Amino acid sequence: MLKFRASGLSRTNIEEDFMTGLAIRNGEWVVVCDGAKALVLENVGDSKFPNLKTLEVFEEKHPATHEQGTERPGRMPAVAQGTGRAAVGQTDWHERGEESFLSKLAEHLDAALGAGKAKSMVVVAPPRALGMLRPAYSHALKNAVRAELDKDFVKMPVHEIEKHLTQKA
Repeated sequence: MLKFRASGLSRTNIEEDFMTGLAIRNGEWVVVCDGAKALVLENVGDSKFPNLKTLEVFEEKHPATHEQGTERPGRMPAVAQGTGRAAVGQTDWHERGEESFLSKLAEHLDAALGAGKAKSMVVVAPPRALGMLRPAYSHALKNAVRAELDKDFVKMPVHEIEKHLTQKA
């Protein structure tokens, strides 16, 4: 299911976009990402015949938490019970790495907006990555994001991403 978040669009326009596929404007950026990889694409075509070209690719490796931690989680005095000790939860280093990657991506996109390299964008990411990315949006970036799609397209070739984004529902 496609989910659109409007930024200056009426509900009618969003429904029209949904019914006819996503209209990607000329010069608009399409950011396809997950917690470890991001593709920044630009439409050099028009909204009727889009032609996505790769501007940048970002990738980070995030080893699993069990590969990063060497010791068991710590223990501390159990304050509520008065005696005994309570375990401290294991830090999920993999998730922290993904959050850091997406935060840096949001900063990069914000800087590109500030430099005038992009005016609007479409963000495509799995729901979990969107949930980590949204809190990192600046006010300007939030206003520039015209649509968000909760899909995992980051491992697809660019021509396949283009086809999936523009195909009719």
